[in-house]
Amino acid sequence: MTEPQDTPNPENDDVQGEGEQRQHRAIKSFVMRAGRMTEGQQRGLDQGAPLFVLPLADAPVDYDQVFGRSAPRTVEIGFGMGHSLLEMAAAAPEHDFIGIEVHRPGVGALLNGVLTQGLKNLRVYDTDAIEVLKRCIADNSLDRLMLFFPDPWHKSRHHKRRIVQPAFAELVRSKLKVGGVLHMATDWEPYAEYMLEVMNVAPGYRNQAEDGKCVPRPAERPITKFERRGERLGHGVWDLKFEKVD
Repeated sequence: MTEPQDTPNPENDDVQGEGEQRQHRAIKSFVMRAGRMTEGQQRGLDQGAPLFVLPLADAPVDYDQVFGRSAPRTVEIGFGMGHSLLEMAAAAPEHDFIGIEVHRPGVGALLNGVLTQGLKNLRVYDTDAIEVLKRCIADNSLDRLMLFFPDPWHKSRHHKRRIVQPAFAELVRSKLKVGGVLHMATDWEPYAEYMLEVMNVAPGYRNQAEDGKCVPRPAERPITKFERRGERLGHGVWDLKFEKVD
């Protein structure tokens, strides 16, 4: 996610006899977070949701019909408060964007921005991204999928909860067009190294970095307040781009 998040206490995950049950739960793309709603965010939900939030479908969606045109299409998983996604959509009106986020204040903030700026090229899902990819996105239909600053789940025993896994790489590959790009970014170097380990052995991808590691910071990815704060503290950011080749 592009903003800090409150996560459940991992130490309590396996209490009350739930350990075995949790091992069989599918990995989700999010952690539910509490948050207060501002007036603008509530306006976004009240006025923007009926216009721009899409329902979870049981069959691939015709996005040409949704947007009223055929255009290059980008999906962002976990847009946080939506600042970078809004900026990208405003800067590229010839492209269509689909954002996925479950944090209600973030969804409201994005929708308020869409209304304020009068954007027509952005739609939203407010449910689990894995389900959206599986159920709503047609195979070989996306030009780009963005995953910026996902939860790194720092502790080794929690690495299994990371969204970047071999199954995720394969699911994304099935949705990208040939030549489409999975663009990931993280501010935690060990997670960047982990992403590289997963993606370097994922079939059907080519690392766009000349050195086979990370690409220079792409100009099209806006800098968030979260990232600027990290830069002031001396934190780095690592961008990875993997292109679907078959």
